[in-house]
Amino acid sequence: MKKTTVFIDEKLLREAIEATGARSKREAIEQGLHSLVRQHNREALRTELGTFDIELTADELEQLRDAQ
Repeated sequence: MKKTTVFIDEKLLREAIEATGARSKREAIEQGLHSLVRQHNREALRTELGTFDIELTADELEQLRDAQ
């Protein structure tokens, strides 16, 4: 791990700590970075997979899920 000095808006950091329930500034920042990476990976996966036209009713979809 590497030590890095950054200037962060204190109000924004307090809001992040409150929103995440983090116990420290470091934990809030790490949670935010993890969230950003997850969001990026989800978007990349969506882009890679594209979209599919599936004509299923809710009941048919539930049956497929149960079969797995």
